[in-house]
Amino acid sequence: MSGTEVVVYENPGLLAAAAAARLVTRLVDVQAAKGSASLVLTGGGTGIGTLKELRESHARGAIDWSRLDIYWGDERFVPADSDERNEKQAREALLDHVPLAPERIHVMAASDGEFGDDPDAAAAAYAKVLEDVPSFDIVLLGLGGEGHTASVFPDSPAVHEITRPVVAVRDCPKPPPTRVSLTLPTIRRAQEVWLMTGGAEKADAVAQALAGAPEAEIPVSGARGQRRTLWLLDRAAAGKLTKAYQPPA
Repeated sequence: MSGTEVVVYENPGLLAAAAAARLVTRLVDVQAAKGSASLVLTGGGTGIGTLKELRESHARGAIDWSRLDIYWGDERFVPADSDERNEKQAREALLDHVPLAPERIHVMAASDGEFGDDPDAAAAAYAKVLEDVPSFDIVLLGLGGEGHTASVFPDSPAVHEITRPVVAVRDCPKPPPTRVSLTLPTIRRAQEVWLMTGGAEKADAVAQALAGAPEAEIPVSGARGQRRTLWLLDRAAAGKLTKAYQPPA
């Protein structure tokens, strides 16, 4: 199983900029080694902020965008034009501004898409897409103050799922209530998992996860990569870590 690294930045802006710079370097290395790369995106302030920083980076041209597959860790099951869609936010932040091959952008269905208002069918369809993906190269994830990651919430059916790679999530404790999400076993197939978050409201969940809390209680504890698990935090989110993880003052 992977080693765990924790890197702490002074503020959310620096965190997003540093994550974007790290992402360029890692994607270039993966493409050099194997020809193509796969990247799983996340929503949220830090996730979308990182994509915006990547859009503005002069180094973004080092990535061969035609040899990059894009996936999502979760998606809000709302209409395609909803501002709540992770896909829409990612396209506006980055994807519509780089030469990605359209067929390599693998979206989760919207509630007004081909499966209608059936999140179970949307989840099953995305599971079929993943049948040809033995392992993701990099999965980007955020987390909530109660410890959820992707749309896997504490003590929910999704956190106990061990068979299906993708599930419909209903009655989420934060809106919108219906979503589609990768499960923790699917996330753990990734070579690298990057957990990116900022803010004092995340400090308890970060500390509990890094202390080894049960994933049923703190789902982000179960988000680990095969080779590497990288936590990218701002100082506030790292505020309750043990001294072993604390940055210099």
